Order: sequence, then C-alpha cells, then structure tokens
Amino acid sequence: MKTMKNILLIAVMVLSTSVFAQKLGHINSNELLLAMPERNAVEQQIKSYAQELETQLGTMSKEYQAKVQDYQAKEATMTDAIKKDKIKEITNLETRITEFQQTAQNDLQNKEESLLKPIIDKAKKAIEDVAKENNYTYIFDSGVGVLLYQKDSDDIMPMVKKKLGLL
Repeated sequence: MKTMKNILLIAVMVLSTSVFAQKLGHINSNELLLAMPERNAVEQQIKSYAQELETQLGTMSKEYQAKVQDYQAKEATMTDAIKKDKIKEITNLETRITEFQQTAQNDLQNKEESLLKPIIDKAKKAIEDVAKENNYTYIFDSGVGVLLYQKDSDDIMPMVKKKLGLL
C-alpha cells in the first residue's frame, strides 16, 4: 500500500512538473514590424498609391464644382429641359464621386494588405522558428494588448531580430 502511495505521489509530481514546465515568451509584433526595413518601402508604395487616388478625386471634385458654378450662373437663362439635363449631369457626377471614394478606400486597404502580407509572414516565420529553437510552449503578442500579466515570460524580440538580421 505504501509503495502504491509513493508511485502515485511520484506520478502526480511528474505530471504537475510537465504541466507547469511550459516555457512562455512574449514579443511586441508592432515593434518588430516597424523595425523591419521592408516596411519603409511598403509605406512609400501605399503613400504613393493613396496620392494617386487623391489626385483623381481632386480632379473629379473640381469638375463637380465647375458644373455646379456653371449651372448656378446660367440657371436663370436656361430652359426647363436644359435645367433638367444639367441637374441630371451634376447628380450623376455626385454618384460617380461617391462610388469612386468607396472603391478607392477598398482598393487602398486591399493594396496595403497585399503589400504587408509578405512582411507579416516573414516575421511570423521568424517568431515560430525562434520559439521552436528555444523550446517555447507559448509566445504572447504584447503589441496587441492581449497580455495583461507576464510573470516568468521572456521577451524574444532580440532573438527574432537576430533571426531576421536586424541586429
């Protein structure tokens, strides 16, 4: 009976040690992404694309303002048929501008996501490699605010930066 208790006690100790022997780490992914040199090139591309879209929107807005001013200046001398046609023209331009704004916003977001994906994937792979190489069980991302307490957690940022050649 005593040996059974000893075996049971040893089994409990081994199991509890393996459960609590998990190695935890944390990293601020935002800080890592900002440290990656590829990020600057992507930001420039996004900025340039956004500027193109803004230029196009500016051109459309100028055209709209010109049509409205022309309509207001000549409204008194226009026939009803011409007024109707000009109002329809202005309304169609308003619709085109609104649609362009929505499409441009979606396009810009999609472009940003597609340009950032390779950088994010590279960072993720480096984090996974460091975690595997150093036998981490969990890595928490302190950059997104999900980490409320980090007792006994190692910051793996230096190892990931080394892996990416940023040090």
